[in-house]
Amino acid sequence: MSTSQIAFLKGHGTENDFVIVPDPDNALTLPAHVVARLCDRRAGIGGDGLLHVVRSAAHPDARHLADEAEWFMDYRNADGSIAEMCGNGVRVFAHHLQRAGHVEEGDLTIATRGGAKRVHLAKNGDITVSMGRALLPEENATVRVGDRSWPTRNVNMGNPHAVAFVDDLDHAGDLLTAPPVSPGTVYPDGVNVEFVVDRAPRHVAMRVHERGSGETRSCGTGACAVAVAAARRDGADPARTGLPVTYRVDLPGGTLVITEHPDGAIDMTGPAVIVAEGVIDPAWLETL
Repeated sequence: MSTSQIAFLKGHGTENDFVIVPDPDNALTLPAHVVARLCDRRAGIGGDGLLHVVRSAAHPDARHLADEAEWFMDYRNADGSIAEMCGNGVRVFAHHLQRAGHVEEGDLTIATRGGAKRVHLAKNGDITVSMGRALLPEENATVRVGDRSWPTRNVNMGNPHAVAFVDDLDHAGDLLTAPPVSPGTVYPDGVNVEFVVDRAPRHVAMRVHERGSGETRSCGTGACAVAVAAARRDGADPARTGLPVTYRVDLPGGTLVITEHPDGAIDMTGPAVIVAEGVIDPAWLETL
């Protein structure tokens, strides 16, 4: 990794926070151990993940999307591993692009490893991301915390989720480590686990353990997975009713509004904030 000065920003979406590294020409090499240190809350900048901001044409994982999306969100988990998608990350990524003058208010498309995502930047600051369609694999699993266990709903939003409906969010435990999910063959690459309680009709609250990051204050794809699972549980599948369904999803870091349409398309609306920007110390990088 180059030891020349590297600019960074810090941002969050409903308190799901990220280190942002602008690198339009994909000139930086970001090995996993460097990403992990940057995301370390004591030894680094701190974040649930890292948003590497690259032009699609400059990155081998996104060149095939360059004609429809100028910018690629090269997303990394806090442990440095590569992830397909991050819903809150897309909103923060889009907000950064607007703040940096790369895009204007209105519609744009962002490339991710989970496909091209349509984004709308509203005048009031809210950002809506078209999250694509959920896949509902038939194989399901059981999650266990202590002496309690629950069946989960398998929902894939470009990344895998196991959604469990519980009586009390405290039953999820401390979520410092990944809750055991069995059989492991259902999620061979790991899984994000959501614990969900009802608040009111079309209104739920959740906690989440994100693979590679631990418990986070918010998870956009997780909120979408929860809304999809809740709609199926509630008999409100838009494909069957012909009507869109909207759920308010409360997370520890704020609220997201999730709408699923009859064609399966899912929209997620919420805020995004940039809180700081600066330069990574080259001398510190050399120690890594």
